[in-house]
Amino acid sequence: MRFLIVLIIIALAVFKLWPDQPVPTAEESFIGPQIQSLKKAEQVEDQYLEALERANEQIDKQSDGG
Repeated sequence: MRFLIVLIIIALAVFKLWPDQPVPTAEESFIGPQIQSLKKAEQVEDQYLEALERANEQIDKQSDGG
């Protein structure tokens, strides 16, 4: 019975003192390539929306001046 209690205490001490593993970020994990392609797609979408906004401004300027 004492052996079991000592074993439990040792197990709890080891569990408490065991170093924590650092948690990897999403870019460092196995889904990193998918996240990179998603960010590239977001950049393309932002560029498209900016170009569309510039085109709409030009159309507005031409329609006001015409």
